[in-house]
Amino acid sequence: MIYFDNSATTKPYKEVLETYSKVSEVYFGNPSSLHTLGKEAEMLLDQGRDQIAKLLKVNKKEIIFTSGGTEGNNLAIKGTALEHRNRGKHLITTNVEHASNFEAFGQLEQFGYEVTYLNVNEDGEISFDELKNALRDDTILVSMIHVNNELGSIQPIKDVGKLLSAYPKVYFHVDHVQGMTKVPLSFKDCHIDLCTISGHKFHGPKGTGALYVRQGVKLFSLFTGGVQENNLRAGTENIPGCVAMAKALRLSMEKYVENKSHLNDLRERLINALAEMDGVVINSPKNGAPHIVNFSLPGIKPEVVIQALGEHQIYVSTKSACSSKLAEPSRILMVTGLGVERAESAIRSSFSFENTIEEVDEFVATLQIIYSQLKEVMR
Repeated sequence: MIYFDNSATTKPYKEVLETYSKVSEVYFGNPSSLHTLGKEAEMLLDQGRDQIAKLLKVNKKEIIFTSGGTEGNNLAIKGTALEHRNRGKHLITTNVEHASNFEAFGQLEQFGYEVTYLNVNEDGEISFDELKNALRDDTILVSMIHVNNELGSIQPIKDVGKLLSAYPKVYFHVDHVQGMTKVPLSFKDCHIDLCTISGHKFHGPKGTGALYVRQGVKLFSLFTGGVQENNLRAGTENIPGCVAMAKALRLSMEKYVENKSHLNDLRERLINALAEMDGVVINSPKNGAPHIVNFSLPGIKPEVVIQALGEHQIYVSTKSACSSKLAEPSRILMVTGLGVERAESAIRSSFSFENTIEEVDEFVATLQIIYSQLKEVMR
């Protein structure tokens, strides 16, 4: 099996699953309970939070456990908008956000908020000048995705953070779901107030995630009914998931340190091979994230290619997994100006540190055969 759909989800590490299983069996108490089992569970949760905080170089009080990227993004965006609505109702984001961000802003517009959507160029990158011009006295939030989940475009987060540091009343939220462990960020150096990560994107269990909330930042809680997670996320914590996610983050960050160039090597190998295939168009920017390669086979339905590859146990995707079952062309590729034909025929391949050069070569060889056969049928 060749699995090149790591931007949709990653396979959990064996050690992570073992940790999840052990914690589920032994530390099953409710961390809010006052008895010994509850205290043991609470201690383990605290250890997991502390480990994640140290890996991210932040204070453990700034880590709020969530169920993943979608919840984290919604809490950051809606929580900021609702908490600070008396000071202003102007929000800024980009046209290339993940659906969990994009649709959250759409909902807020229905409640009377004004949203400025920053345009992007062909590489999916914002204009810094457009951002500066969009800032107003009533702006309360700037939110943007760090690494685009479809194209792999990287936004200038550090530059944006430096700019916004001169606007203390404007909060800065970063969706770091695709960048975590692959395109590192320093939350402090980038002046980030809120940052979302998701466990299943770096070989942790699904249903786990965390939101970094800088000390001093106040959010409106979207879940009520308990005082868990600093009164921001009511509900019994997922102890096994949180601890397993902490282990997955440590292991993935170690792999990055050990072999930073590996993903770049895979990406370069694939892009060079695709460039030699007649009719294939590369959509990902030259200086994009090392683990994502988006390309189009104009005139060919991508779902047909994906099914054909699947018969060879090779797995890729069309666009974001959250939107892959929708029939319309990729929204992300459309707003970058790549055109309907490329947006309708786009395929996304995405790597992890577990993938190999040999897998890239086999993928390309199989794709060439399938593409040739489909072109013959289309004649």
